[in-house]
Amino acid sequence: MGLRLLLLLSALLLSACAQLDGRSLKPGISVAADVSRRMGQPAMRWEEPDGHQQWVYPTGPMGYHTWMVYLAPDYRLLRLENALEPRHFARIRPGMTPEQVLRILGPSVPAWTTYYEARDELVWEWRYCDDWAEPARFYVLFDRSRQSVRSTMSQTETLALPFNRFRDFCSR
Repeated sequence: MGLRLLLLLSALLLSACAQLDGRSLKPGISVAADVSRRMGQPAMRWEEPDGHQQWVYPTGPMGYHTWMVYLAPDYRLLRLENALEPRHFARIRPGMTPEQVLRILGPSVPAWTTYYEARDELVWEWRYCDDWAEPARFYVLFDRSRQSVRSTMSQTETLALPFNRFRDFCSR
């Protein structure tokens, strides 16, 4: 029985290490086929009228990244960004639509979406690694009747999940 447990824990550890990561892709050199080969099918994608594309690769619920891949009309990689960083959170403003938020941050974890009837408020949540290498949560609060951002907030998982006794560390 001890060997089975050891094998199970080893498999879980290896699967946790095999996270989606596009950092090996090179802007200007890599093409859409390279992105697909390395990262698989995107969770979401948008195509602009001029042919530019944006592909989204979330790593949630337990990952700390949502990779945004930007492609030129000739399918060359323009840039690759982790959207779950404070500089992107700062772009979310009151009055924005859910579609606008999706284009900046990608999808939140569906199981973490909460509706508060008394406030008619829908809350989307993302997990990220903050500037102090601590797991944190970013929330976007929508006025559901107006379908627009009401406000945002962020807090570490130590505060968000008070029964977590140990401080974790993460990296971007």
